[in-house]
Amino acid sequence: MENKTERYSDAELEEFRILIQGKIEKAEEDLRILREQFTNNMDNGTEDTSPSFKSFEEGSETMSKEANAQLAARQEKFLRDLRAAIIRIENKTYGMCRVTGNRIEKERLKLVPHATMSMEAKLKQR
Repeated sequence: MENKTERYSDAELEEFRILIQGKIEKAEEDLRILREQFTNNMDNGTEDTSPSFKSFEEGSETMSKEANAQLAARQEKFLRDLRAAIIRIENKTYGMCRVTGNRIEKERLKLVPHATMSMEAKLKQR
């Protein structure tokens, strides 16, 4: 029977580090694209269209920028959480539930590699 309080092996931690590093690279690229869209102030050529259409388009553009800003903020938090997971791997504390002290299920960590709580602890939190 597996010891639920024993940390993951160095080999397992390395597997998680590779998985997380890949997610960090993808998340950084996604964030770069979001920031480009957010700062992109290209004129869409609405100068010769009716004023009502132009104001509708400007409103839509404002909503789109707000949505991009929210997505960018969530992406930045995701990146912070992933980088914190890398630090926990280096400290060899990765994969241990901060509430129960038990090991977080490997399947959960593969789906949510920045998790700091086991499903057991997460469900009790509700």
